[in-house]
Amino acid sequence: MIDSPDPAQWQTDKLNALRLGRRLVTEVASSGPGRRAFVDIRPVAADADHAANREGWARPDRDRTFELAHWEYDAEQLDGFDYDIGAVLVRSAAVVGEEALAALLHSWDLPPGRFQHPWQTDDPR
Repeated sequence: MIDSPDPAQWQTDKLNALRLGRRLVTEVASSGPGRRAFVDIRPVAADADHAANREGWARPDRDRTFELAHWEYDAEQLDGFDYDIGAVLVRSAAVVGEEALAALLHSWDLPPGRFQHPWQTDDPR
């Protein structure tokens, strides 16, 4: 069993982004030449998040559900609207809470420090 996630493993802005329901991404090794692969962490919005959004704020939550998806793309398609042509979902999983997220990232051999805000990556989604 993994202990509660160590906040020191996460950059403060990244941990806060997850708690506020913002997506993070990292590029990972692809299956071969001409391919690029990314793993994203997508916090799932709950009814309370939608209500907060309507009121103009973001609700922090350490116990939200997180969906992880590992996608691989044709590198030549990444810059266009058709980035999904030739895309392959390699694996995906959903977990509840930061402790379960830490365990899943550990099992996928992905240190938290690798994740970036989506605009800092070439991830097309």
